[in-house]
Amino acid sequence: MGNTTVGIVFLVGAGPGDPGLITLRGVECLRQAEVVLYDALANPDLLQFAPDTAVKICLDRHESGAPWSLEEILESLVRHALAGRVVVRLKGGDPTVFGRGGEEIEALRAAGIPYEIIPGVTAAFAAAAYADIPVTHGMHSSAVALVTGQQPHRQQAEALDYAALAGFPGTLVFYMGTNSAKVWSEALIRGGKPATTPVAVVHRCSWNDQKVVRCTLGDVAEVIEKLDLRPPTVIIVGHVVDLAPDISWFAARPLFGKRILLTRPERQNAQIATRLRELGAEVLVQPAIAITPPADWQPVDQVLQALDRYDWIVFSSANGVRFFLDRLEAIRGDMRRLGRTRIAAIGPGTADELSRYHLRADLVPDAFRAEALADALLHETSGQSFLLVRASRGREVLAEQLAAAGKRVEQVVAYQSIDVTEPDPGVLEAMAAGKIDWVTVSSSAIAQSLVKLFGETLHRTRLVSISPVTSATLNALGFPPNVEAARYTIDGMIEAILSASAKIP
Repeated sequence: MGNTTVGIVFLVGAGPGDPGLITLRGVECLRQAEVVLYDALANPDLLQFAPDTAVKICLDRHESGAPWSLEEILESLVRHALAGRVVVRLKGGDPTVFGRGGEEIEALRAAGIPYEIIPGVTAAFAAAAYADIPVTHGMHSSAVALVTGQQPHRQQAEALDYAALAGFPGTLVFYMGTNSAKVWSEALIRGGKPATTPVAVVHRCSWNDQKVVRCTLGDVAEVIEKLDLRPPTVIIVGHVVDLAPDISWFAARPLFGKRILLTRPERQNAQIATRLRELGAEVLVQPAIAITPPADWQPVDQVLQALDRYDWIVFSSANGVRFFLDRLEAIRGDMRRLGRTRIAAIGPGTADELSRYHLRADLVPDAFRAEALADALLHETSGQSFLLVRASRGREVLAEQLAAAGKRVEQVVAYQSIDVTEPDPGVLEAMAAGKIDWVTVSSSAIAQSLVKLFGETLHRTRLVSISPVTSATLNALGFPPNVEAARYTIDGMIEAILSASAKIP
C-alpha cells in the first residue's frame, strides 16, 4: 500500500492502558505501519509492534511544549496519507468514543483517503472491569450511558439534559469529568438523582498505578479536590458501584503497584516480562548488555567442520546455543552433523533453547553453575574431548576444572557480550526518583554493566540476584543484593521477588 499514489489510514483503538487490551487486528495494522501518530494515553509499549523503520510521532506536545491542535493532527494525517504512506492513528480507548475520531474520519473522507476503523476497548468498560464493577446487573442496572464531562466543542452542539440523565434507568459513566465534577454532580442532584448515589472514580484504569476511590454523588467533587485526582479518570455513577469488592481482582495481584526493571539483553525479556505483568507488576526494560555475533566467524566455522572430534559439546548459555546452531544451519549444515557427540547444558533455560532445535541435553546439573557442570561432566562421563561454546567474556571455571582433570578442552566464542553504555533517560529518571522497586541481575556481566550505567543511583532500588556467583560480584562492587534466588533461574528470581514483596509493607 505504501507504494500507491494515496496511502491508507488505520484508526486503531489502543485501549485504556494495558497493552494486552489491543485487538489482534490493531497489532496487524501496527506491523505494516510506515507512520504512527499516537496519543499520550496510548501505552508506548504498543510501539514495539511497529517496524523499526516507522516514523513514530506522539501527538501530545510539540518539542516547543505547545499542545497539538486538532487542525494540526488532521493536517498531519492527510499529508502522510497523500504521500502514499501507511499511517496508523493510535488512539487511547476506542477511536470513536470521545476521542475526536469523528472529526478525523471526516477529514479523511474529504481528502479522498481510504481508511479503516479498528475498535478498541473503551475506557468506560475497562474502568468498570478493572475496578471489579459490573456496569449492568439484572437487579440494579439495565442500561449504560456514556457521558462527556467536558463542554461541547461546538456552539451548535446540544447541551446535556441532566434531568433526563438523572432519571436514566441504569449506570452513568463520565469521561473527562474530573475538572467539571461539581457542575455535573450538582446538576444531576437538581434533576432528582439522590445525593447518596454510589460513585467510583477510577484513575488511570488498567495501569499499574490504578486507583479506585469510592464516594457518593453528593461529595464526589469534594473528594476529587481533596485527593487531587487528575485526569485520566473515568467516573462511574450508580448502584452497581456497591457490588464491587473492597479490593478488585486487578489490585489483588501480588505485585500490583510494583515497578520492576529487566536488564537482560533485548531478546531475552519477553517471557519474564509477561509473567511479571500477569502478577501485577509494571515492567521496564533497560538491557545492561547487548548480544552480537562474533567479530570473526572463522573459528566457529572451523569447529563446525570438525564436530566429530569432540566427545562433548558444552553450552553454558541459551545465547551460545542459538548462535552456534544458527551458524551451523547458515553454512549448510544440519543437526545430523552433531553425530555421536553428546550435549551438556548448564541449566534448564539452556536446555529449553536446545529443544527449539529438536535436541535434548544429555546432561544438566542439579545446580545451575559452572562448578556443578564441571563436576557432573567429570563424574558421569568417560569422554576426553570437550568443546565449550561460550561468550566473548565470562568465568573460566569450567575450562580450568576440566583441564585440571586431564581432559582435552577447546573453547570457541559463539557470540559477543558488550556493555550498554547509555541508560534510557526515562529509566534513569525513575531510578533517581526511587520509583523502581526491583532490578533483576542475572549475571556477573550484567552486574558490572549496571554499576557503570547507574552508579550510586542503584542504591535507590532493590536488587534481586540470580545466583551466589552473581551476588558475589555485586558484593565486590559495593552493591549487595537485597534478595537472591533459591533456584538459579529466571523463575527463581520471580519467586524471590514475590517472597520479599510479601514482607514489605
